[in-house]
Amino acid sequence: MKYVKIPMERVGVLVGKNGEIKKKIEDETGTTLLIDSKTGDVTVDDSKASDPILILKCADMVKAIGRGFSPKKALRLLDDDIYFTLLDIRDYAGKNQKHVRRVRSRIIGTKGKTRILIEELTGVNVSIYGNTVGVIGESLEMGIAVTAIEMLLSGSEHSAVYSFLEKKKRDMKLAEIRL
Repeated sequence: MKYVKIPMERVGVLVGKNGEIKKKIEDETGTTLLIDSKTGDVTVDDSKASDPILILKCADMVKAIGRGFSPKKALRLLDDDIYFTLLDIRDYAGKNQKHVRRVRSRIIGTKGKTRILIEELTGVNVSIYGNTVGVIGESLEMGIAVTAIEMLLSGSEHSAVYSFLEKKKRDMKLAEIRL
């Protein structure tokens, strides 16, 4: 059994219309989701599951939906090469909510520009929800995106982060051409 807590306002997204999202996750992973809509507690019952990797992926899908990703993006985690990671903004900005808001704004950028640029240049999905930044993507691209986000969280200038991302994008294209 795995236990995950999600915000109560995300429980409806996890369940989906007529329970379709919950059922899809259960069918794809061989697990049963026990959801407490009053607390946001989710239990991943793995007693009937045969693949331990799918159990972990199920827990990651629940966390991803809880952290603001759409079910469609969270279901990408079923692919073998797709992973989920979560960064806590408070680890960089401290507990002061004013600092957390400022740092969160740096990652989003004006009209979402920075988040969109990270997604476009790396091919990952990024969700900023509450005090966290979630990333879904392939391992190489995720490493680049997480490094860029950590640069922003640590106070690097946007131009330095954009340059880093563009250089990594060029490096990935060159590596692809060599193959």
